[in-house]
Amino acid sequence: MPVLDLIRLVRPAQWSKGIFLLIGPAYGLADKHWDLATGWLSLVLALVVFSLASSACYIVNDLLDAPADRKHPRKMHRPIASGRVSPVLAIALAGTLLALCGVCLFFMPAKQGLWTLAGVAVYVANVTAYSALLKHIVIADVVSLSLGFVLRVLVGCAAVGVSPTTWLLNTTFFLAMFLAFGKRLGERRLLGGEGAALARGVQAGYTDELLRLAVVVTAVVSLVTYAGYVQNQQDKYHLGFNLLWLTILPATYGLLRAIVLLERGTYDDPTILASRDRPFQFAGVLFAALTLVLMWARHHAWVGPAIA
Repeated sequence: MPVLDLIRLVRPAQWSKGIFLLIGPAYGLADKHWDLATGWLSLVLALVVFSLASSACYIVNDLLDAPADRKHPRKMHRPIASGRVSPVLAIALAGTLLALCGVCLFFMPAKQGLWTLAGVAVYVANVTAYSALLKHIVIADVVSLSLGFVLRVLVGCAAVGVSPTTWLLNTTFFLAMFLAFGKRLGERRLLGGEGAALARGVQAGYTDELLRLAVVVTAVVSLVTYAGYVQNQQDKYHLGFNLLWLTILPATYGLLRAIVLLERGTYDDPTILASRDRPFQFAGVLFAALTLVLMWARHHAWVGPAIA
């Protein structure tokens, strides 16, 4: 049995979602709410713990989804669905990953470690509930998936001892819903309504019209919520005008381009879209670069009401 199949089983590409753990600490660092010199190790360990725990959850989900995956043109090649990795070996690997999570938590400060453990435990419980039940219930499936991203944000904040704002949690939640609904719409574009329902049972409860509406609504709400946050930061990034407003431009382009590509059926998964579409990647890099530069300027008090 090739080692490559075990690597594919843990889905290391999905670890990129761990970037959500870094969002809260990044904004908190700009306002000097925590010290990078003392908090970086806890943040790195929290990122590793969440990545390992999410891989274990993916393995369990693949075990439960194997019969349906065999009917999907892309998922049928997954290690368990294809039969290249046995269920026994998959369960053993998931258990090993969770044990490694415990090892990492041991090296974190007690308070941060306990909060991280609590957040990861809720995440595992949520994913387990999703795999066993919620993925079969319309809307509840998307809410559960979105909660996973919110928990990533909470764990990242807990690792360095900062409190997330309501703006951050709302933007994360609605953006995650956009991604989840986008994936549902992409599947229907790739497989058709009946084919999508065979591959993912909950698709029988969705329609193309409903998913189009949900994708647009959640994208708009994400942008409006983020715009509200930008307006709320007027006095923190002011230099002639609110410089943080510049980040709205690549954010708007990236979300709207994702809608276009999902509607066309070019991609059936926003994660794959993000890893392959160059214009979307450019928008993401530009958004991140602008945000980090402005945070750095804020951290050094180069922008703000005193300079305006």
